[in-house]
Amino acid sequence: MKPNWIAVDWGSTNLRAWAMYDNKLLGEAFSEEGIGKLSAKEFEPALLRLILPWLTEETIHVIACGMVGSRQGWQEAPYCAVPCRPVGKSTLVTLASTDHRILVKVTSGLKQNLPADVMRGEETQIAGALALYPDFEGVFCLPGTHSKWVKVKAGQVISFHTFMTGEIFSLLSTASVLRHSVAEKGWNNAAFDQGVKIALAKPQTISKQLFKLRSESLIGDLNADCARARLSGLLIGIELAAIKSYLKNQSLAIIGSHHLTENYASAMDHLGLRYSRLDATQCTISGLYAAREAQQKEVK
Repeated sequence: MKPNWIAVDWGSTNLRAWAMYDNKLLGEAFSEEGIGKLSAKEFEPALLRLILPWLTEETIHVIACGMVGSRQGWQEAPYCAVPCRPVGKSTLVTLASTDHRILVKVTSGLKQNLPADVMRGEETQIAGALALYPDFEGVFCLPGTHSKWVKVKAGQVISFHTFMTGEIFSLLSTASVLRHSVAEKGWNNAAFDQGVKIALAKPQTISKQLFKLRSESLIGDLNADCARARLSGLLIGIELAAIKSYLKNQSLAIIGSHHLTENYASAMDHLGLRYSRLDATQCTISGLYAAREAQQKEVK
């Protein structure tokens, strides 16, 4: 069976594509040619290299999401203001391309004017989650470099908040004095839990707690694996301390890979929160299919 469209998730570091026949997955491909590694003229060739086995002489539609539609990407797609549906009839923007075998469209991001906030890519995962669970109303948590907490009601995104937790963790562990104390890959669950508890109890002391990682590694017995885990717990803990009032009386679902969601789920346990977990890839593909279906309904 040949694909009748191609789904693409194109972020800052990676490019993922799926060959699709309607909502059936036929194949997948991956490359490390994220938008951060490409110049303006390199986007179309990078995509063609990845999806070449699926192409024929007939034009195939490619529906994409992610940072490929940002100002630094292939072409900027405008933001849609909330409250709105995460994807809809008018949220796909056609990208300029020269190869007749592809017609590439990208989903628009979402913006919130007050307080100012934006998202790009997560809206597609939210659309996919709502397509899979259409009755869901509450808050989605999307962990990542910039984690999102998104409130939805009646199929619309009502509001959202972004935290730079993942990026701050990366910067502190690789470009601050803590790089001498934090392991690159190690982990300790008890140290993570300790960090979460400290941050939830005294979030105002975060700067002090961060330097204690360095001090305890020098004159105490804190090893690098425990330091890494406690750093993560501290940062996720202050994020939860800031967002917990937003979650009051709300259903909660986490969208992400197992690795990303595990730490957030463990941290939420400290607040006694109940949540479900949704797979990020499944939600992405489902959301891109929802965007394609919305466009086809508009054409008809």
